[in-house]
Amino acid sequence: MADNRKTPKPRHNPFRGFLDVMSEMSRAQEQWMKGGGKVSGSGRTHAGAYVPPADIFAIGQDLIVRCEVPGVRSEDVSVTVASSVLTISGRRSSELNEDEVLYYTRERVYGEFRRAMILPNGVDESDINATVRNGLLEIRVSGGAAAKPHAISVVDQNED
Repeated sequence: MADNRKTPKPRHNPFRGFLDVMSEMSRAQEQWMKGGGKVSGSGRTHAGAYVPPADIFAIGQDLIVRCEVPGVRSEDVSVTVASSVLTISGRRSSELNEDEVLYYTRERVYGEFRRAMILPNGVDESDINATVRNGLLEIRVSGGAAAKPHAISVVDQNED
């Protein structure tokens, strides 16, 4: 019996290899400033590095960014856009009084977080919406998926 399912056609992905370079640079700068111009020896560890996982995908012409932010109240999340850079930042706090608790195991991560990404050219920054529901932050960038790369011809100026 033949398999009649179509193989999905590969699409242009402007976020292939999505890296938080800007976020990491900002975090390093903050560490530098807190350390009085010295890099602290502690470095970035699992216990001190809450970065909400994200999915970035397109639905029609819209670009969607979804971040898991369980336990984060909406008033503790900020979504900003400036110069085509979308930044998601906030803080996840423990609901427990740290002075009264003796942990035997602590795997959940708390603290400040920040994710930043460069939006495609041509995005109307006023047409970006953010909602949070059941610990899932969704940012919809209208028309953000429509930006496609264009080829630039290379002119040969070598002398024969």
